Amino acid sequence: MKLNKTHALFLCVVASPMLFGQAVAQLLPGERDAVITAIPGVVAADATWEIVWADFFTADGIVGTPDGGVLFAQEQTDTIVKLDVNHNEYVYLENTNGAGSVSLDASGRLYAVQRTCTEPLNPELPGCNELTRVSMVAPQYRILAASFLDGTPLGRLNDLIADGRGGAYFTVGGLYYVNPEGVVSTVADENIRTNGVMLSPDGSTLYVTNRTEVLAFDVAGDGMTSNRRVFGTLDGDDGGDGMAIDSEGRLYVTGNAGVHVLSSGGDHLGLIPTHRRPITVAFSGPDKRTLYAPQMGALGPDGKPWTTPEGIRNIAMTLYTIPMLSQGFMGRPK
Repeated sequence: MKLNKTHALFLCVVASPMLFGQAVAQLLPGERDAVITAIPGVVAADATWEIVWADFFTADGIVGTPDGGVLFAQEQTDTIVKLDVNHNEYVYLENTNGAGSVSLDASGRLYAVQRTCTEPLNPELPGCNELTRVSMVAPQYRILAASFLDGTPLGRLNDLIADGRGGAYFTVGGLYYVNPEGVVSTVADENIRTNGVMLSPDGSTLYVTNRTEVLAFDVAGDGMTSNRRVFGTLDGDDGGDGMAIDSEGRLYVTGNAGVHVLSSGGDHLGLIPTHRRPITVAFSGPDKRTLYAPQMGALGPDGKPWTTPEGIRNIAMTLYTIPMLSQGFMGRPK
């Protein structure tokens, strides 16, 4: 079912003469400068960010699809949204129980962290008793976990990555693993503040953001992990969030300043600055050489930055793309 979001079009069509799909020629209200410095084999110096979508609601936990499109979670509308390769927008899945991030494995199984009614400042929150969970939501629905082993609720979940074996790693303060049988185990829950999570191309290394750095763990055949270590840093930046990998094993990590690029060995190769603060990132496009980065903030119908009343969280987002020299990993969607 195709979406009909007139308000989303207002964000760029009414607020500015620029249409979706055009490169950012001049800064829009609320944007910051984003001059690209070349990173050899990754991005060219003349690359520019392009706006392809915007809305008053989030576009979180983005993942590429085999047909060159992307999927992302929109918790507040209770949907998972798809942009196809031409950036046409569709509702991919409805009634998602507040899906806040999605992960698609190589077998086509779609997983999500379901935040139910835990949206901050949601008026339903005081009376909410619906447990959050980690679930497979397509092609069929199955809850993997709704609590830890001791029965404690999972809480407001952040991100996840499917392991390709029917399980998933997920973050909620710490880092955890739920196997295909629904057993939850702890990867790390001390001296850590997690958000984004990612697997190396061969699945043997697990990465997780820890604010100013990225941690790594070795992954065994049964999904268990060991050998916690600092993989790399964000070169002084903070706010480590969503991640992606490319065909060479390089890691792309969103931070406050933009998208940081780390080598397969953890060296900081450079920063791809962004016009707004990015929270998630994925490769897609026909040859997987386009980087998609949903970023915080958008324009309102008056051409000014969209604002919300005091006490109401501003969750407006703009989705930008940029052409890459590097290619996303082809062995799985993300």
